[in-house]
Amino acid sequence: MADNYKVPETHPDFRLNKRHFTNAELHLIAYNFIKEGEAFEEKVGSFLLEWIKPSKYVEVKTSGSTGTPKVIRIKKELMINSAIATSRFFDLPEKTTALLCLPATYIAGKMMLVRAMVLGWQLDMVPPSSNPLDQVFKRYDFCAMTPFQLDNSVGRLHLIKKLIVGGGAVSPRLQKMVKEVSTKVYETYGMTETVTHIAAKRLNPSKNKKKSRVFKVLPNINISQDDRNCLVIKAPKLSDEIITTNDVVEILTYKKFKWKGRLDNVINSGGIKLHPEQIEKKLSKIIDQRLFVTGMPDDSLGEKLVLFVENEFSEELLEQLQKEIQELKSLDKYERPKKIYFIEKFEETHTGKIHRENTFKSKIN
Repeated sequence: MADNYKVPETHPDFRLNKRHFTNAELHLIAYNFIKEGEAFEEKVGSFLLEWIKPSKYVEVKTSGSTGTPKVIRIKKELMINSAIATSRFFDLPEKTTALLCLPATYIAGKMMLVRAMVLGWQLDMVPPSSNPLDQVFKRYDFCAMTPFQLDNSVGRLHLIKKLIVGGGAVSPRLQKMVKEVSTKVYETYGMTETVTHIAAKRLNPSKNKKKSRVFKVLPNINISQDDRNCLVIKAPKLSDEIITTNDVVEILTYKKFKWKGRLDNVINSGGIKLHPEQIEKKLSKIIDQRLFVTGMPDDSLGEKLVLFVENEFSEELLEQLQKEIQELKSLDKYERPKKIYFIEKFEETHTGKIHRENTFKSKIN
């Protein structure tokens, strides 16, 4: 029966904005958030009510970065398993101080609340914004952010000891920015269907700084590939089904993999398959601005590779880029863009990721 599930009582060490709440008391604070709180607190209140009601499931909205956003149902038991796996993998015991700066509308924000209640964390909330650390004046053990938030928070990262970044790939430019910070910064790999992350990689290792890091999977996760070289995830504690992704990967060991890019982004140019994410990584060595590459219909090649750079048009910059791209040794000849477009401001998704399709359309139309 769906209506007879009782969530565990909150951990004795659990604190939300410095106060402990039992399950019964969560009712009151949740109603208070909904009636009198700010918009982000209202979302938190709605989730807390959903969490404590006697139902096995929570309804969660997918982000829509890889397709149309949809609402899916996730078992509370699987969310608890995910919280425990995160605690073990990142070494985050009870009394961990954590900051919630993500909206409770999506899985990442909901899971910060679940981790706090289940593991006994001391969680403070700030309004989700592009620069969440601006109003923070104390240190925290743990926080989760989007790449966009991280981009705006590098100057205040010393306030966070461990940071996970998810909801989109971290650009090479951003990786460069966090290389020397004292915070342990991890890029995570996951999705709503796997109840957030199933793997993580350290972006600023203290040793072997030059060596490119790979994703390491969390406990109780099995990975494999299908015939498209896409990642297949078997995570019985996080999902009742085997999940087949559209992420092209190279599996190195049963615990480690290298992410190559999205299958849906692959460009077929004259029969050569090009992975935009890998080309972007190489181009980021010579271009500081945000950028992406994509395919444009072409009569002879089928698709030709074009580069978009977030910058106002400049003849001088265009000539300089063309020259530097020609001289960039790491680029194969097929990976050299046939055309460069400048756009003053890229279109973005709600989480601050570049919306490639909309940006491309705005320029081409």
